[in-house]
Amino acid sequence: MNQSIDRFIMFLATERGLSKNYQLLVRRNLEKFSNWLNNIKQLDSITTDDLSEYLSKRKKEGLAASSIRQNVVSLKIFFRFLCNHKILSEDIAEGLFSPKPEQLLPKTINQKDVIRLLESIETSDPLGMRDRALVELLYSSGLRLGEIMEALLENLYLEEGHIRVTGKGNKTRIVPIGKKALEAINNYLEKGRKKLVNSKSTSHIFLSIRGKKLSPSRIWQIVKERSKRANINSPIHPHQLRHSFATHLLSGGADLRIIQELLGHADISTTQTYTHVDEKGLKKVHKKFHPRG
Repeated sequence: MNQSIDRFIMFLATERGLSKNYQLLVRRNLEKFSNWLNNIKQLDSITTDDLSEYLSKRKKEGLAASSIRQNVVSLKIFFRFLCNHKILSEDIAEGLFSPKPEQLLPKTINQKDVIRLLESIETSDPLGMRDRALVELLYSSGLRLGEIMEALLENLYLEEGHIRVTGKGNKTRIVPIGKKALEAINNYLEKGRKKLVNSKSTSHIFLSIRGKKLSPSRIWQIVKERSKRANINSPIHPHQLRHSFATHLLSGGADLRIIQELLGHADISTTQTYTHVDEKGLKKVHKKFHPRG
């Protein structure tokens, strides 16, 4: 089998022009399979059951789903090559199925840490006022980084308590702003922003020390630095505040469709991710509100 592996890797290099890293990955996967076979079997005596048993063994060993998928792909392309080159008459790997990709659940921040983060931001200077308003709005309204960066004064309706933002696909939506966030924004607009504005400033709500709109990296840096100052174990990034906004609403009993609208998700399946994040919270809501809970 090792000779066939060598021939196949040569084919990947010369005929397909695939990278050395990919060649090494495929070779490693195939050689591990060959070693598992103990070099006893001839190629034409390997069965589909052998492939399934090997993959099952790797899964039991704790191999990640992504690595299992790589093994499946390596075996499939190898045995297809053997058939195409008349080394084997039957493609025994054709029916192999790759495991579904692991769903990466969004990382959230517990409510105590969010409050600690927000209350730790001092508002004695313009930048502190800006940062407090920025972080409050990220959490209060679940905005994307790009949405808060491009947020304009003319789209901010403080008396009505909402903001109009433009999200993915150039779609606009109106999102409510919580009481605490409104207070922080008012304070920033009345006392802080005025000191950051200059003749070249635009109508973006959040400005840099030079009077320009904040860049994505600067917003990321602000949230990260403020979370460190609040002594929160792992640094927080802006999107975690959006995730936490959705998860905390869900745990409080909010309808999934409403959360979908607030987040600006086109597909409800994207919002449903949060039901996996907050299973304990959902159970509490069920117990509290269901007549037989």
